Amino acid sequence: MRALVTGGGGFLGSGIAKSLHEKQHDVTVIGRNHYSHLPKAIKQFQGDIRDLDFLRKVHVGMDAVFHTAAFPAIWGQAEEFYSINVDGTRNIIKACLLTGIAKLVYTSSPSVVFGSTSLEGVDESIPYPDDYLCEYPRTKAIAEKLVIEANGQDLSTISLRPHLIWGPGDPHLIPRLLARADKGKLVRVGNGDNKVDIIYIDNAVHAHLKACDSIGIGKASSGKVYFISDGDPVNLWDWISELLEKTNRPSITRSISYQTASCLGKILEGIFKFGNIKKEPPMTRFLASQLATSHYFNISRAKNDFGYEPVVNRKEGMNRLIQSLSDPQGC
Repeated sequence: MRALVTGGGGFLGSGIAKSLHEKQHDVTVIGRNHYSHLPKAIKQFQGDIRDLDFLRKVHVGMDAVFHTAAFPAIWGQAEEFYSINVDGTRNIIKACLLTGIAKLVYTSSPSVVFGSTSLEGVDESIPYPDDYLCEYPRTKAIAEKLVIEANGQDLSTISLRPHLIWGPGDPHLIPRLLARADKGKLVRVGNGDNKVDIIYIDNAVHAHLKACDSIGIGKASSGKVYFISDGDPVNLWDWISELLEKTNRPSITRSISYQTASCLGKILEGIFKFGNIKKEPPMTRFLASQLATSHYFNISRAKNDFGYEPVVNRKEGMNRLIQSLSDPQGC
């Protein structure tokens, strides 16, 4: 298979590209930079997914596209979220159709169905909310709808919703938690009993490859969306405490209520918008809700439709993560 991976320098994109390469596929990645951590045999092109002419050139000759590129922040200009997450995805779809690519695997997010209340064991039948707390889930939802609508006789699509990807090499979730802990800024939000889904990097990569194999004209999984996770929801604050303990960091001693954090987030959002402050506020309504509410999902559809099963359990994943943090050169 000749595969193209957008966002190929990112955590998930790199994992997908490396796994495809190991399986002897012909792999090309696109991104804004050159990524020295990728095997030399993987072809790289620098460009922007908002540039349709660029995409048309790199799409030629491909069999499948794994679209992982996105603007994943929880704070920023609405126009930038829309241009990357929506217009960029629209261009990916157009390029697929113009160059005759058969398959498109899209990395969505469970946040597309998240409003501000807990989601406990819900499946893919849950509707999109009427309102969102920030631009990232709103624009990812629009993009997901575009991918669903694009499925047809000329292109088979599938959308995956991985939640909190973690593991060795993670440049976002784990480093952010540890950095806040080191600065004494890690504060528990809510009563501490909320459960969330997480997904180890190898499991997320495995799901994307299984999903790609499952789609095609007339196949059951084509055009559908799927929650994917480790299949083992964790108590968020217990999981964070375990991470802190295993990395020899002090435990969390401070907490605030969900209501207080949400009110604080609303105030800070107003101040940062009024002052046109570019950096992310220390608290937002979306962040408060993610830290205080439960959000875990039923992954039966992925198991039944394309045989997804986690390949690394949480205990093994944690062991690998801790080892990589102790020996960064080895990860």
